[in-house]
Amino acid sequence: MFTGIIETVGEVTSISINGTNKTFHINSPVSEELKVDQSVSHDGVCLTVEAVNGNQHRVTAIKETLDKSDLGLWKVGSLVNIERCMLMNGRLDGHIVQGHVDATATCIERVDKDGSWEYRFCFPEVFSNLVIEKGSVAVNGISLTVFNVGDDAFSVAIIPYTYTHTNMQQVQAGTVVNIEFDIIGKYIQRMAR
Repeated sequence: MFTGIIETVGEVTSISINGTNKTFHINSPVSEELKVDQSVSHDGVCLTVEAVNGNQHRVTAIKETLDKSDLGLWKVGSLVNIERCMLMNGRLDGHIVQGHVDATATCIERVDKDGSWEYRFCFPEVFSNLVIEKGSVAVNGISLTVFNVGDDAFSVAIIPYTYTHTNMQQVQAGTVVNIEFDIIGKYIQRMAR
């Protein structure tokens, strides 16, 4: 379980294909602190650490993960938001994030607000009942508050700290991102059926 508060940004240094799986080597400031078999959020996707070698670690994504996330679009040099799992004795500064991406969304607009940035994302309309005004959503693993909600789009505001310390700086119109909707909303939807 995660909070959506990104610890650091890593960089994909190599990619290999094994059948329908893709294996990624990622350099990051926290890689040397990771342990094999640890769950780590990579752009909001929970992946298991398979190996650690200095400031680099290795993870593999299976076909299901590649189909439901943007990991299949990663290239050498891609920047990746990284968050280690939540400590149960810490504060929940963001919201409850599972690392189970629901879908991808596409950035349709990025507006410089002279000190902050506003992004608008288009997502599959089938998830429209999981997005509410001022609710939480994880975009590439970042816990964000949504506003200007429509049936298939929402906006988020990015402060300078988040812009500088995550991969939101590389998100432009046309960029595909990972989306995880709020788990509480998912349970309420299920119970209402």
